Amino acid sequence: MSHDRDDRGRQGSEPPPDLKKERDQFLQTFAKGTKLEEFMQEHEQLQQRSRELENENARLRATLEENDAMRDLVHKIEKLEQEKRELLSRFREAEALSTRFSARFEQVENEFSNLANLFVASNQIHSSLSPRGVTRRIKEVLAQLVGAERYGVYLANTEGTELVPIASEGVPAEKLVPMLTEGTRVGEAFRSGSAIVDEECDPSQGTFEAPPAIVPLSIDDKVVGAIVIFATLSQKKRFDTIDFELFKLLGQHAAAALVSASLFAQAERKLPGLEAFLDLSV
Repeated sequence: MSHDRDDRGRQGSEPPPDLKKERDQFLQTFAKGTKLEEFMQEHEQLQQRSRELENENARLRATLEENDAMRDLVHKIEKLEQEKRELLSRFREAEALSTRFSARFEQVENEFSNLANLFVASNQIHSSLSPRGVTRRIKEVLAQLVGAERYGVYLANTEGTELVPIASEGVPAEKLVPMLTEGTRVGEAFRSGSAIVDEECDPSQGTFEAPPAIVPLSIDDKVVGAIVIFATLSQKKRFDTIDFELFKLLGQHAAAALVSASLFAQAERKLPGLEAFLDLSV
């Protein structure tokens, strides 16, 4: 019986061989399950990382595409800037050419206007064969083309000692008297045969004592009178180039037109006969 008790005691402290095997199998199965779980976790981590890398790759591709688009845009902007500079350069050249053309056109226009004034003045002076008509046309040229407001036309006496007024405008009666050719400014211009024009002063503020313009009248080389401008219109503050040309024209043609008209009047407005022109070719 004691032997049986010992057997039962050993059986209680040591499991039967089949239970141990079962236990070992369970432990092995548990260990495999733990490794599988670890593997699954690692697999999920790898998948997560793969997704992150794919997202990062997608962002990088998008950034690269944006950079390419930006480079294209910058290239287009640079090209447009270059075209803009070229257009601005052409515009400046065209503007400079236009400015030069406008300046030249204005110059030609002024020259044409001056020629027109000279033609009109010359035509006016020689369009009449009566002393009164010539005088009236001289006054029209002085008033309308020169802009004179107060002026007088003088012819020298036979001795050449006085200048006698034959026409005037805006001159008071007490001022309309003969002028000596000696000791006066008008007489100085008459004796020298050269016009005296004050280019520094305002001709609209001229006086009878200091006229701004004195123009000798001559026939060939002989001075026979003078036109004296005492003052211009208020809006005419200075003499221009055309005024000097008109002074020259008046000095050369006014006296000849007056003398011709006077001689024609003395001849009772009869034209000379053919015989008066026969020896002109000699």
